[in-house]
Amino acid sequence: MAITQALADALRSCGGRGGLAGARALHGRLVSVGLASALFLQNTLLHAYLSCGSLADARSLLRDEIAEPNVITHNIMMNGYAKLGNLADAAELFGRMPSRDVASWNTLMSGYYQSSQFSNALDTFVSMRQCGESLPNAFTFGCVMKSCGALGWHGVARQLLGLFTQFDFQDDPEVATALVDMFVSKGVRLDSTTYTSSLTACAKLSSLGWGKQLHAQVIRSLPRIDPYVASAMVELYAKCGCFNEARRVFSSLRDRNNVAWTVLIGGFLQYGCFSESVELFNQMRAELMKVDQFALATIISGCSNRMDMCLGRQLHGLCLKTAHTRAVVISNSLISMYAKCGNLQNAESVFSLMDERDIVSWTGMLTAYSQAGNIEKAREFFDGMSTRNVITWNAMLGAYIQHGAEEDGLKMYSAMLTEKDVRPDWVTYVTLFRGCADIGANKLGDQIVGHTVKVGLILDTSVVNAVITMYSKCGRISEARKVFEFLTRKDLVSWNAMITGYSQHGMGKQAIEIFDDMLKKGAKPDYISYVAVLSSCSHSGLVPEGKFYFDMLKRDQNVSPGLEHFSCMVDLLARAGLLIEAKNLIDEMPMKPTAEVWGALLSACKTHGDNDLAELAAKNLFDLNSPDSGGYMLLAKIYADAGKSDDSAQVRKLMRDKGIKKNPGYSWMEVDNKVHVFKAEDVSHPQVIAIREKLEELMEKIARLGYVRTESLRSEIHHSEKLAVAFGIMNLPAWMPIHIMKNLRICSDCHTVIKLISTVTGREFVIRDAVRFHHFKGGSCSCGDYW
Repeated sequence: MAITQALADALRSCGGRGGLAGARALHGRLVSVGLASALFLQNTLLHAYLSCGSLADARSLLRDEIAEPNVITHNIMMNGYAKLGNLADAAELFGRMPSRDVASWNTLMSGYYQSSQFSNALDTFVSMRQCGESLPNAFTFGCVMKSCGALGWHGVARQLLGLFTQFDFQDDPEVATALVDMFVSKGVRLDSTTYTSSLTACAKLSSLGWGKQLHAQVIRSLPRIDPYVASAMVELYAKCGCFNEARRVFSSLRDRNNVAWTVLIGGFLQYGCFSESVELFNQMRAELMKVDQFALATIISGCSNRMDMCLGRQLHGLCLKTAHTRAVVISNSLISMYAKCGNLQNAESVFSLMDERDIVSWTGMLTAYSQAGNIEKAREFFDGMSTRNVITWNAMLGAYIQHGAEEDGLKMYSAMLTEKDVRPDWVTYVTLFRGCADIGANKLGDQIVGHTVKVGLILDTSVVNAVITMYSKCGRISEARKVFEFLTRKDLVSWNAMITGYSQHGMGKQAIEIFDDMLKKGAKPDYISYVAVLSSCSHSGLVPEGKFYFDMLKRDQNVSPGLEHFSCMVDLLARAGLLIEAKNLIDEMPMKPTAEVWGALLSACKTHGDNDLAELAAKNLFDLNSPDSGGYMLLAKIYADAGKSDDSAQVRKLMRDKGIKKNPGYSWMEVDNKVHVFKAEDVSHPQVIAIREKLEELMEKIARLGYVRTESLRSEIHHSEKLAVAFGIMNLPAWMPIHIMKNLRICSDCHTVIKLISTVTGREFVIRDAVRFHHFKGGSCSCGDYW
């Protein structure tokens, strides 16, 4: 996978800069390494040749070397023809294609539109609908609407409004942009129906400027504004946060119907104005004497977001009184409200009383039990569904991944692939990559990357962001960076993912480089961006840089310093030995310090030998009644190291009295597509005897380098990461880095031992503990013994 990805990246680079000579050289390289028949690379090479303008090379490749072209191959070739002005060849190839997908139709339509052959673009759309082999998507409608606008066929465009509403594309920004551009920019005289659709499109896009133009046009052209146009105006201003204008339009209405009330209430809810929305709802009831199901569903959703079960129950009573509970949309809102408020009994009661249930009802219950951690019950609802869509499958898949049942989640994905009417979408793959990242499943992650290439989702920004995070969390930071550079449209999540990746690997300077580059490109950091860069400074001991970015945060008017930022700064200062400065920062915090904050100070006190401050930190930590055993174990060790055995014993007794148990440590790694788990003193692994013998052999070898196993360290010989190291050496080839995951922070003895083992074996180890990555090679660690 690594060489395949590297060659693909190189080919894309040649295509991006027009490097034909480089593309030809890489073509030769594919032949020499035996990858010339790999379809993924063939398609990438074909795209590179076409991007360089070489039709001859592209035609030769397609004719002579691509033995089994797929639909992606033909789409690439057709797109190349179109961009190079050979539309006749594009159309001829389109006609010969054994199978086509929506991208095939869109490529030909777009080619016609870009060449100003607007009527041909519309004819292609008609053929697509008559053929029925592919359903139109947002891009299809955008192209068709623009073609209608260019030809002035606004009557046809009006007919298309109903069609794209039928396909549920009215919320898509691309379609909405095409619609507004055609009707507003062209200055077309509209009727009430098209005004309503266009204003709604502006509302979806939050395009206040265009919406105001339409508003002015409505006033000039319509003798009377009907309630639906007026409701669309109210929605526009409300969704753009212009509540004074929304109220002004609303107040001017002679006939304020349910739609107008509902969109205004919904607008206030969208901006978190819950009390105002409730006030409006009560005014609506007083004025209209009754409310419809959509208004009730809207205000119930507000209770759901605020987790206000008291008002939610009152609204439930109103629904029962007015017989609205028979409406599916009402019951679905009640299910969601009760579920978010943690009352699953009431949620299931509403569900059981429904006369008719739709897919949203079932998915709502599935999600409710998933969020409560009851995966078995969630699966019962999933299995009880007669029909399922991709959202339902994603919900069940996400439930497994979220609750650590990655193996069941992967089985769910395999079952999903067998469904004829369900195709995985970007949410599916983002969820899968999160699961691979959590368990460090490198090979499986590579396979799923291949799936995204096959289905055409590898260019989706959210999917690529998930791949960056997966590679980072699997210890492959260099490949994460390559994917990041490949991404042409980086959003804030992309930048944050790369900064966080470098932070986890202790590569603070590289993280700062990405953060600064983000600022230069005009992206504005958010809460997570500052957490990532401050954490990277902490892990790398970059005190001046950390102070600089913390000061930047305090000056940033869009982000306020939060608990995680203070925690990073306390950790940074304390690790560097600036214990008093760290304690002063804790005292200055505008919020109550958490266990993480006091724990960071306590850990640093142990490192730097400040027992008095350690006792103070421990007291504050214990007062929080944190169930985590880490702080207690740290203080017990501090006392033991200081010769205060009685005090150490007292801390351990306090743990027992509080019922706090030491968190069991375990490590895991992937070998031959199977995850192997190791625990200290565990004898369940089938190779346990051989593993322990190998570990003893390694310990003898490092003893010759001067390692001394003291009596106090004898109990740590079988720590889980040491067992995993021995297993990896036994079962993985000598050239392959050994990747290991651990649920707790690596101890100092294991850290020392693995550094020495990397010397005597010449092996490379990549270990992800609870805090960060450690890359061991040649007797040293990437953390520089600073962790």
